[in-house]
Amino acid sequence: MKHILRITFCALFGLMLLRCSQAQVAISVSFAPPALPVYEQPVCPGEGFLWAPGYWAWDADSDDYFWVPGTWVMAPQPGLLWTPAWWGWDNGAYLFHDGYWATEVGFYGGINYGFGYFGEGFYGGRWDHDRFMYNRSVTNINVVNIRNVYNTTVVNNVTVVNRVSYNGGEGGISARPTPRDEQVQHERHFPPAQPQEQQRQTARSNPQLRASANQGKPPVAATARPAEFSGKGAVAAREAGAPYHPPANRAAQGGNARPGNESRPGNENTQRGGEAARPTENPGANPTHARDLPPHEPTHLGTVANTPADQKYEKEQERLANKQNQEHQKLMQRQQKEDQQAAKKEMNQEKKQQMEQRHQQQTQQMEQRHAQEQQRMQRPAAPPPHPPRPRQ
Repeated sequence: MKHILRITFCALFGLMLLRCSQAQVAISVSFAPPALPVYEQPVCPGEGFLWAPGYWAWDADSDDYFWVPGTWVMAPQPGLLWTPAWWGWDNGAYLFHDGYWATEVGFYGGINYGFGYFGEGFYGGRWDHDRFMYNRSVTNINVVNIRNVYNTTVVNNVTVVNRVSYNGGEGGISARPTPRDEQVQHERHFPPAQPQEQQRQTARSNPQLRASANQGKPPVAATARPAEFSGKGAVAAREAGAPYHPPANRAAQGGNARPGNESRPGNENTQRGGEAARPTENPGANPTHARDLPPHEPTHLGTVANTPADQKYEKEQERLANKQNQEHQKLMQRQQKEDQQAAKKEMNQEKKQQMEQRHQQQTQQMEQRHAQEQQRMQRPAAPPPHPPRPRQ
């Protein structure tokens, strides 16, 4: 049995390494995305839902931008806020920065998405312990169903006429990250939740949401719930944010995927606290299961580990990595067992989605706990240099 588990773990490790190599990819496009369409925000479906604004994404198969409708989505865990995706001009192309969850809202290009996202920070609500409080002045809330509300008038300094959807380049937003944005960049991030990925994939499969088809005015601009693109909760755009004129040779000037490990706001592949951030598939994936994450690797100081304190630190790192990998494997086996039981029982879609959300929460809580354990293990300080000997 141990032999089989060892083989299984090695196979999963190889698959995870492959996924990690795929994570180091940046999407770049030679021409700018369309302006943000004008649309109304659907009514919040219930307590705990946070607003994720719509954005333009890129589909390499069709060589075209497509609109991902804004939607209300449950936060992966209490206390997390959503930083929207954004496009930014860099080195002759527009690079895509995927959104992420964190305890604070980071830099999103200065883009005015509306509904509390006016270019910097978030004014649509705040967490009060494990309850989310909604600011009625900028969000569409039904007070009959949701009572945890407040009213704070927000002065939107960004002109309503400006619906530019990208930072930098010709005609782009000129905002730059603040020192606080830079600090948030290096804090713990969580990738888009599974319902958000469903929203993106559903939009990608809809030809009417491509910019070439809707000319910047998508027929579905926002949804009350993820992946529900029909019914009274689906909202069409009132108008395009600006006339859309893509280049005539769009396919020749289109986008591409290139290696990327940029240390810029919004990128998940950055260093924090001296520890390499555990990679995630971003964009286009979500660590719903423990199997979606690579094993922990202990930190080795190499040739610089020449003191007893350094050697002790390396041994503690190995013990911590072994303990965390055991917890990782136990959670992975438990989730796989639940998946197998669900398949045998032919579980309905609603219960299956609830199980997936529970797996996601378990996985992210484990990762957060492991990150905190790693942070508490500080590398020993270097010994002070010997004072120079006095000359004779």
